[in-house]
Amino acid sequence: MKPPSHLRPYAGRWIALVQNRVAGVGLTAEAARTAAQLSRPKEKSQVIFVPNHPPLEFPDFIAEIRQALPVNLPIWLVGGAIRDALLGCRLRDLDFAVEGDALAAARAVAAALQAAFYPLDNERDVGRVLFTREGTRFTLDFARLRGTDLTADLAARDFTLNALAAPLTDLEELLDPLGGEADLRGKVIRACSPHAIADDPVRGVRAIRLAAQLNFRIEKETRTAIRAQAAKLTQTSVERQRDEFIRCLGGPRPGAALRALEMLGLLDKLAPETSPLKGETQSPPHVFDVWEHTLAVITRLEEVLTVLAPRHDVDAASELTLGLVSVQLGRHRQVLAQHLNNLISSDRPARWLLMLAALLHDIGKPGTRSVEPAPRGRIRFFNHDLLGAEMAARRLNRLHFSGDEVKRTQTIVAHHLRPLLLAQEPELTRRAIYRFFRDTGEAGVDIVLLSLADVLATYGDGPPPQDEWARQVEVCAKLLGAYFESPAETILPPPLINGHDLITEFGMEAGPEVGKLLEAIREAQAAGEITDRAAALDYARQHLGKASNQS
Repeated sequence: MKPPSHLRPYAGRWIALVQNRVAGVGLTAEAARTAAQLSRPKEKSQVIFVPNHPPLEFPDFIAEIRQALPVNLPIWLVGGAIRDALLGCRLRDLDFAVEGDALAAARAVAAALQAAFYPLDNERDVGRVLFTREGTRFTLDFARLRGTDLTADLAARDFTLNALAAPLTDLEELLDPLGGEADLRGKVIRACSPHAIADDPVRGVRAIRLAAQLNFRIEKETRTAIRAQAAKLTQTSVERQRDEFIRCLGGPRPGAALRALEMLGLLDKLAPETSPLKGETQSPPHVFDVWEHTLAVITRLEEVLTVLAPRHDVDAASELTLGLVSVQLGRHRQVLAQHLNNLISSDRPARWLLMLAALLHDIGKPGTRSVEPAPRGRIRFFNHDLLGAEMAARRLNRLHFSGDEVKRTQTIVAHHLRPLLLAQEPELTRRAIYRFFRDTGEAGVDIVLLSLADVLATYGDGPPPQDEWARQVEVCAKLLGAYFESPAETILPPPLINGHDLITEFGMEAGPEVGKLLEAIREAQAAGEITDRAAALDYARQHLGKASNQS
């Protein structure tokens, strides 16, 4: 964005202003300040950086928005859209601050764009416009200025890098009263004011999300404020806690985000079930306690998803263990991407829920710990998967996730050991594959991916035993192959007979026994033991004959 015309000769350098006149110039802020002190020693200077940006890219529909609104309406593009434009990121969510009727502005824009309009907050005058263009979904939020003017509005925001604005009439004019651009260049997350976190403790979670997403650091005073206000997080909206938390898990570097949440005292408020995992020791081959193992699973899962992403990452696949995953499972890249991007509820995709399930997959271990008698003294966690699934469901319900999301996460946690156990069998049969997906459904795909990360994390930074890893990958490849490539044979074979056939042919009474027999027939069909209607009826006849003899 271009600086004011009288400052453009200093583009790319720091300047010190005294009474709006340049008193010092330097390549650093300190150099500019020193120069100003030498030339105007008795006067206080304001040090700023004069940007030298290439033209920033904004969506084409900005011109349509301008045309839809009154020429004399003061309106600014604010916050994350400016931040992302400076970072060269693609814009999808745009916020506008309006000095006037924001709901009316949103309605006018929705009409011009032939988009959907939603009043988000009538009392605070906030409206939303949703539309899709060229396959991309955009969200435009219009809100009345908070405070007496734009400067007051920006000062009331969360972080300086989000307190940036530009008038809609000239998006090249950057308004940056809090030094957000300098923090953006310095890769710093800084609160807009000393009380910004106290005013809204959820901002602490957002700071960590942004730091992980942008690979920035949170400056010391802001970290201190986040830690000091952690206890008040539980007093905020549960939905807002949930949304920022799941975005921490669904975004880049989820392991780093979790470690920061834990260090600043926020994770214990969001998922207190993780606290007992710290120091919970495990027997070999585990090299970490349960908490460090969980973090390692998150990191390894991200690596597995990267190596199986639609665009093949040669560098990620160069590591031997991940290279085998790429070779054996790489043919499923596109369908895996579709699966992980499917929205389970609202705007939360399956990938985010998988990361949440990975965080919670071992929370049942502290409650199921037992130690074998000497001399072995091996630590066991029998049924930790089942207890963990119940605990995970309770946590997601408390965070107000949808019923589908609760069920999906509960299923992943309850069955996360299944692929590991299947890999210990001498053969992976069609019947075993059918039973796995019968019990897990779509979540079975997530469980397969989690199991790979779980095995890798068990051995820490070192590779798992070669034979064990090869067998694990082989089983996972067969499971995914059956699910994506031959579902009609092994996963959901088309029914050969129905309940009416059983009632008509064998005089069965309608009820649960009919359903049980149909399920037995379908399992035998998936196993390849039954291939046509006649064989299905014969199977039923034999089954009913045995049952009659037993009675």
